[in-house]
Amino acid sequence: MSNSSSTPAKGIPIGLIGPEALVQKMVKVIRNFPSFDPIARGCTEEEVPRLAEETAAEAEVLLLSGPMPYGRVRQETRLSIPVHYVPLTDTGLFRALYRLKNKQGLESSFRLTIDTLSRSMVENAFKEIEETLVTAVYFDGPSYTPSEELIRFHRQQYEEGGSQAALTAEECVSRALTELGIPNEWVVPTDSNITVALERALLSTETRKSKEAQIVVGMVNVDNFGKSVQQRSSEHEIQKLKLEIHRTLLDYVESLDGCLTPIGSDEYLFFTTRGIFERETGGYKSIPLARSANKRLGLTLSMGVGFGRSANEAGTLARSALRRSKEAGGNACFILREDHSIIGPLEMAAPVEQAAALTDPELIRTAEEAGMTSAYLSRLMNRFARTGVTDYTVHELADILDITVRSMHRLLLQWMESGLVEIAGMEKVPKGRPRQIYRLVLLAGRSVN
Repeated sequence: MSNSSSTPAKGIPIGLIGPEALVQKMVKVIRNFPSFDPIARGCTEEEVPRLAEETAAEAEVLLLSGPMPYGRVRQETRLSIPVHYVPLTDTGLFRALYRLKNKQGLESSFRLTIDTLSRSMVENAFKEIEETLVTAVYFDGPSYTPSEELIRFHRQQYEEGGSQAALTAEECVSRALTELGIPNEWVVPTDSNITVALERALLSTETRKSKEAQIVVGMVNVDNFGKSVQQRSSEHEIQKLKLEIHRTLLDYVESLDGCLTPIGSDEYLFFTTRGIFERETGGYKSIPLARSANKRLGLTLSMGVGFGRSANEAGTLARSALRRSKEAGGNACFILREDHSIIGPLEMAAPVEQAAALTDPELIRTAEEAGMTSAYLSRLMNRFARTGVTDYTVHELADILDITVRSMHRLLLQWMESGLVEIAGMEKVPKGRPRQIYRLVLLAGRSVN
């Protein structure tokens, strides 16, 4: 585990500003971006410019919830950092039209007022769903219009019989129309819309630009290599196995535009850059190499990756990360960043049901103080990432940690005293006393992000 004196990991500070509901949605999506450290600011439309200026003093980039807050920030502030907003696509529009159709029913000559969304987007959406009965009236005004004008537009059309319902891209407009008794739907950005905006925001930061070229060192160890060698019938077969392993690793490192060096019969070292590695792993989620090795050779791999300010630092962290992967039982990959924060385990040969976690030093420190060694925590994290299960019997836990049941009972008493584990219930068995079910509180409720 990282040193107990480590401070919490800090990524690139990004300000998230907009209505509370959308900001919370953005916070949820940003968990898939371990490079970011979000500063969430839920607010009203009027508060956006002031909060943007305040947040800009802490953040490296701002992400606004939509075009309206973005327009106000551009018009009313002078910020020196990049500012982006979450775009709307036809996916969010389809969802809003579906809800509207269920509630109102888009009957013959149904009239609809629409703001913010482009005419071409809406017409294409109608064409996709083969909807020819709707007449749309579009707000004909500036892209960044105050909400009062949008509300006035929808209200006037509705009261004059020009529309029967409204589609708006702004929550405050939707809320005001609802209070006025005007049927409406708020076109909410989807998770994919937010993801696209976050990717653009990330690429615009100075930190990202400098880290794109940062050295990354990786160490790969072939699990149970000695056993695989023993299963070969001749020296010729052994050399063929080694050659196939080398070729598989070369193919992978070539995709990273990197350099590969063998450092033993079952261990390899590679170098690449951080930007390429992040893209190849899908944002630190999976290792394609592991699946390739498993499919072609029937082998599993352990990998440790280090990010550092120098090649020496990255190499040292890669070795520590590899040790953690072996402690987790193999077939795992952990990443140690320059601040000693941990990402992992990443998806390897077997499917992982949950995404990679950023393990905070506070969790590590609490676990170690309770007598949970780094090897034990790594194994539990690896199992949790692969299954999402937090409830086990003592026998199951002993099997995961490869220790005796008696030793497991002793450890459970320590962990329960420290609040890391609790009794979740009882398991009935055909014969004998019911078995206690233990819940790993330190992992329960955590999104292995």
